[in-house]
Amino acid sequence: MLRVAIISDTHIPSRANRLPDWIRTRIQRADYTIHAGDFDSADALVSIEELTDGNLTAVAGNTDPRSLRLPEVATRKLGGVTFVVTHGTGPKRGYRSRVTEIVRENSDEAAEKSAASPVIGVSGHTHRVMDEEVDGVRLLNPGSATGAAPARNATMLVASVEDGTVSVQVHES
Repeated sequence: MLRVAIISDTHIPSRANRLPDWIRTRIQRADYTIHAGDFDSADALVSIEELTDGNLTAVAGNTDPRSLRLPEVATRKLGGVTFVVTHGTGPKRGYRSRVTEIVRENSDEAAEKSAASPVIGVSGHTHRVMDEEVDGVRLLNPGSATGAAPARNATMLVASVEDGTVSVQVHES
């Protein structure tokens, strides 16, 4: 079984000084980490890369400097599941359908590269935890790993992935 730490919206240093220790520990214990954008700085990206020993898929958020050179969308196959990661930048209205469309567009591309596997969309931006199906696509949003407003608490997800199946746990403080 593969443990995947899923985080987003760290906003370091604009809204927080560092990741909470309990999130740092869960990232270090995970086999892989996904970050759905809004690091806010090169230092934040580097510190998370160090925690993951490079086992990281990350995308750009709307507050990330272009100098980070992160993609807008990334796909990663882990444990027989294809994760399509995007920040979800844009207005609240239409968020779910916008992210679902990005996942669909990029999962078709991923399916061409490998054998068909379940596809899960991972996004951030809203700072609100989400694990729901939208038009047949499972979408995950880990909220904000530092509890940056409008979040009330620091949150993250840990996905257990094995042979194409996924179970997800929400962790918060």
